[in-house]
Amino acid sequence: MNTQSGRGLAAVLAMTMLATLTGTRASAQQNFKVLASFDETDGFEPDGALVQGLDGNLYGTTYYGGDGLEDGTIFRITPTGTLTMLYSFCAQSGCADGTVPVGGLLLATDGNFYGTTFGGGAHRAGTVFRVTPGGSLTTLYSFCAQAGCPDGAEVLAPLIQGTDGNFYGTSEAGGSKNSGTVFRITPAGKFTRLHSFCALQDCKDGLYPGAPLIQATDGSFYGTTLEGGDNNTCLHGTCGTVFRITGTGTFTTLHSFDGLDGSYVDGLVQGSDGDFYGTTTWGGAQNWGTVFKMTPSGTLTTIYSFCTQTNCTDGSGPPSDETSSTLIEGNDGNFYGTTYYGGIDYQDCPPYGCGTVFKITPAGSLTTLHSFNGSAGAFPQGLAQATNGAFYGATFAGGSGRSCYQRCGTVFGITVGLGPFVETLPHTGKTGAAVEILGTDLTGATGVTFNGISATFNVASSSEITTTVPSGAKSGPVEVVTPGGTLRSNVPFRVVQ
Repeated sequence: MNTQSGRGLAAVLAMTMLATLTGTRASAQQNFKVLASFDETDGFEPDGALVQGLDGNLYGTTYYGGDGLEDGTIFRITPTGTLTMLYSFCAQSGCADGTVPVGGLLLATDGNFYGTTFGGGAHRAGTVFRVTPGGSLTTLYSFCAQAGCPDGAEVLAPLIQGTDGNFYGTSEAGGSKNSGTVFRITPAGKFTRLHSFCALQDCKDGLYPGAPLIQATDGSFYGTTLEGGDNNTCLHGTCGTVFRITGTGTFTTLHSFDGLDGSYVDGLVQGSDGDFYGTTTWGGAQNWGTVFKMTPSGTLTTIYSFCTQTNCTDGSGPPSDETSSTLIEGNDGNFYGTTYYGGIDYQDCPPYGCGTVFKITPAGSLTTLHSFNGSAGAFPQGLAQATNGAFYGATFAGGSGRSCYQRCGTVFGITVGLGPFVETLPHTGKTGAAVEILGTDLTGATGVTFNGISATFNVASSSEITTTVPSGAKSGPVEVVTPGGTLRSNVPFRVVQ
């Protein structure tokens, strides 16, 4: 199978519609703003969600563009829209630094960003890299280091950092059956394969993982596959799975999709209620994707099927491996995400629409927050909520840039009335462990508490506080007292022994 199965299908549909982008209709929502449009030299076709850095700015990647126009970039954008290209790939001989960065970046506890490329590297099968906020890049690992690529190849999803400080990820190709892998890599670049997919008969453990892992509160890692599983009922064969894997590689398939409950599974998020939430690109009542909830033991409930409204004004086709999009939980307890197609302004990207931003409650009540219309972007790539309370994202196409074949994509912001908060890096730690607190307008802070226990701290900048987990702290919210009020962490900090 072509390991770009999801990306290829979306690209064909997107390019068909790009030729008809009219950009004649303005968005009706006043809380939406295009911050920047790419122009090819600073990148085009941004891929994956943005991430907030310690400096309060947002960072991301583009699939193409840059100095060579074909190999992709890393960029920084301020919340007000100043866009800067930090790195252009294939800057080294033979593209040893990689080409085509995918899935976006991870902010690690050292303050640097980590990511992956789909191609390039020493063996032309992709890389893992570290990049500083200033744009200095180091290649940590090149995939396909052995014949047959048993370590993996063609990574499409971003990395995560585990509580042990190591990085974990998936590859969509390579492994013992060329069906993808789960891997661990240390900050120094030591690589370990934890699982090779299609290890069971008929690939019942899944194949082609295209979304990022998450580490749940139980310490295990959870992820999804685009295909594989017990049910051979989807157009492309099997429908995908949800799995759990420990840090030592013990693997369990939790759910196999059957099409009615979705297929082509996107990434997961663990809600504050302990359950997992996610989306599928296809399947459901209208075969245009679903939102689901799953318990840690694997009991799955479909809470919404897309395209239930006329002309799919509620959105359709939440993106999978082509954008590594994942739901996020806002600081109001609701979930936020994007659909690749559909929306109120569907006429501007016929026949399927330019995509939407939506909110959905844990019970499944969905609200469309914005419909894209081409001139303000098309085919969104997922969301990030910054500590100022606003959501930010990028679109695969559209915008005002004219140097690309059919426009180059945008970065946008959208506010929905949520207030500012603080975010801890990491979310888990022992007593005495160092913690970074990200926020907005932190200058003049007079107090930091971990679930009510005061901590010593230092205000490093208006967007960063450094502290340590105080003695006697218990798991719960972190709060920062500032001149503007008390800011609460968006997720509880978990104190471990």
